[in-house]
Amino acid sequence: MSTSDKTKREGFSSTLGVLAATLGSAVGLGNIWKFPSMTGQNGGAAFVLVYLVCVALIALPVMISEFVIGRRAQANNVGAFKKLAPKTPWYLTGVSGVAAAFLIMFFYTDVAGWVYAYAFKALTGQLAGADATKTADIFGGYVGSVAGPVAWQWIVLVTISVIIIAGVTKGIERMTKTLLPILFVLLIVCDIRALSLPGAMDGVKYLFQPDLAKITPAVILAALGLAFFKLSVGMGTMTTYGSYIGKGENMPANAIKVALSDTLVSLLAGLAIFPAVFAFGFKPDAGPSLLFITIPAVFQTMPFGQVFLTMFFVLAAIAATGAMISLLEVPVAYLTEEHGWSRVVATVSSAALMGSVGLLATLSTSTLAEKLVMGKTFFDLFDFVSSNILLPVGGILICVFVGWKLGPAVLADEASNGGTLGNQLVLRVLSVLIRYVAPIAILLVLLNGLGVIKL
Repeated sequence: MSTSDKTKREGFSSTLGVLAATLGSAVGLGNIWKFPSMTGQNGGAAFVLVYLVCVALIALPVMISEFVIGRRAQANNVGAFKKLAPKTPWYLTGVSGVAAAFLIMFFYTDVAGWVYAYAFKALTGQLAGADATKTADIFGGYVGSVAGPVAWQWIVLVTISVIIIAGVTKGIERMTKTLLPILFVLLIVCDIRALSLPGAMDGVKYLFQPDLAKITPAVILAALGLAFFKLSVGMGTMTTYGSYIGKGENMPANAIKVALSDTLVSLLAGLAIFPAVFAFGFKPDAGPSLLFITIPAVFQTMPFGQVFLTMFFVLAAIAATGAMISLLEVPVAYLTEEHGWSRVVATVSSAALMGSVGLLATLSTSTLAEKLVMGKTFFDLFDFVSSNILLPVGGILICVFVGWKLGPAVLADEASNGGTLGNQLVLRVLSVLIRYVAPIAILLVLLNGLGVIKL
């Protein structure tokens, strides 16, 4: 990249902008959908406890590693590895991240379309008075159709494309600064309503009172996988965003703030869901159907339920939007910097590819439901390859690259702002986690996901 190109390169304008954008990437449907459903399926508070440990020891070090790579190189996910390790195959780690971003968006835009559609259904009263049987029929009818899911998927893509085209500062940073406060306010309002229900404390205990006997190797691996996925690591988003972070920013502190805030959002989502679920006698282990079948039925049973249901799906749509912005930015940054495309052309082309191939995932619950590849629908295939192969492999390679290729000295220099932050003890611990603990733990996730080991 030429000197003139570097001067034109955008970046986040402030510490708040860094925090908002990176938190917007980490916060997504995983907080509102995956975290509650996996918590319900894996024993409640015991799973939460293990999850918190995994965030601290595994996901957070990988996030900081990605920040180090991005800011050190001041380049996109592929260009960063080319710059820091020229004429070596390390750039393939960046290519893997770009591929993962595309694969995730192929199916994530489908699920986000469901959320957008349900926000509209709740707002227009289409879910009013529905019990669990009715909400199951509504959801089955929706995902089993063609026109609705496809239309909402493209609405999602157009929405995030407009934000990305506006740029890093005026698009990504401005939008996340606007959306995140709204998300927090809506979550807190939903929490207050859920906690005011009779019997709500049973849900609170389920979420915060761990039964250590429920901690099994399978629960540990599930929590580790979720922690890794939840902070958007291994897919190039944090490397890309790291390249927009100014040299004076405290990266470890920002990463910790993101991890804590992301965890807070997940717990707030749990407080909006589990007290209501227990208050009205529903089962907490409903799994993925919790968001689209159980939650609508639960909210319909409470006073002003329609209002709170609408608020809940609006906040879920906001969470999904922030995560998708970062995923789309990964290939856009790559195409603009490595191939010289304009931001508009790179965004439209990437979104068009995501929408076109994403149709395979969208139609996996309708016309392509019987079309299987390796025994999986296209939706499940995209999810499996990205979540079980590309993300863990990317995470391991990132740890090896920062911990061994760049080495502790470069890590300490970049993460301490040239020694000015006085966080040397923290960085020594971080170096051990990056070099030894995180790659071994992620390898277990990879082997479990591939079925090599079963716990």
